[in-house]
Amino acid sequence: MKTRFLPRLMAGKGMVIGALLALAVPGVAYANAVSVTVKTPGATAGPTTTFSEISTHADCSSGLVSGGGIEQAIGTGPASPGNHVMGTEPSSDGTTEYTGTTGVVGTDNTHWLGIGGSGGAVNSSFSTTPYAVCFTSNLINHTQIVMNKAAGPTAAATPVAVTATCPANTVLLGGGARTTPASVGSLKPIASFPTFNNAAHDNGLKAAADGETNPDSWTAVGWNGGGGGATNETYAYAICSGSGINVGGVTVKVHYTEVSTSSSAGANTVVTTGCGTDGNLVSGGAGASGGNITTNDYTGPGSGGDHLNGSFPSDSSGNPVSDGTTTASYWTADAHAGGASSTNTYADVWALCANDGV
Repeated sequence: MKTRFLPRLMAGKGMVIGALLALAVPGVAYANAVSVTVKTPGATAGPTTTFSEISTHADCSSGLVSGGGIEQAIGTGPASPGNHVMGTEPSSDGTTEYTGTTGVVGTDNTHWLGIGGSGGAVNSSFSTTPYAVCFTSNLINHTQIVMNKAAGPTAAATPVAVTATCPANTVLLGGGARTTPASVGSLKPIASFPTFNNAAHDNGLKAAADGETNPDSWTAVGWNGGGGGATNETYAYAICSGSGINVGGVTVKVHYTEVSTSSSAGANTVVTTGCGTDGNLVSGGAGASGGNITTNDYTGPGSGGDHLNGSFPSDSSGNPVSDGTTTASYWTADAHAGGASSTNTYADVWALCANDGV
């Protein structure tokens, strides 16, 4: 696990997808049936007061969380930039957060948290919807959560990145991000993405690129548009296969897309990527950034008010899946320009796709 601080240089009922993973053993191939179900309870209203947050959860009735997402309603008008993602993360029970000692913090989780935060304005349209991606496999029948954290950010528009890395001989399935406290209204996670703990990716500061396979780490980036807050923290969560499982025949492929955002104040930019023929969607990530973050270290977006309003499983048009959908194979990011114009800002999205083993 690696913690890094960045200078600013300037983002239920289920969907069941069949798949095969094969465990590679010399001379023998064992097929391992996989199913993935997206669960969502729908929207929870709020926050209803400034500088606060709400927490809601999606729960797996079967399987283990391989990842999860969040989508927010913000309404229109001058208050709409006030709703932003504060956390999208695994949980042991749908309430408890992993914010204590770093390292392996949980096993076989079946719940996902979506946490929405408010800045200096609220309206009655604010809500947050969580999504749990529930993974079942004869091979990967146990998972573990690795958490890492870093102090900050406290300085205005200066990102802080922190990376959680899976144990050796395991495979990354997904990840999440969180910032605290909500009382600092300009504080939020601005990016959450798969990566590698190696020199080529600057130990997690460069995100995994389109087409890369088997990332081993997850990075979260905290962003504090207005600065302030003496106790700010940024948390990264990596969801990994359980220890002692031979994952030599498993391939997880990254799909990634980046687009330039609208520079207009209050504008949303939605970007979507999908698995295609490269396997089945198991998780995804999202970010707002200064661009080119798979070839360079992450840089922050063009305005301190930029934030995320969504990172979720979707259809090809970027619409979030509903409870009971069986066809989702895309992931969507929703980046918002905030209350001021934002130039040189990009919206980034990642999908992790489990390929057939060989």
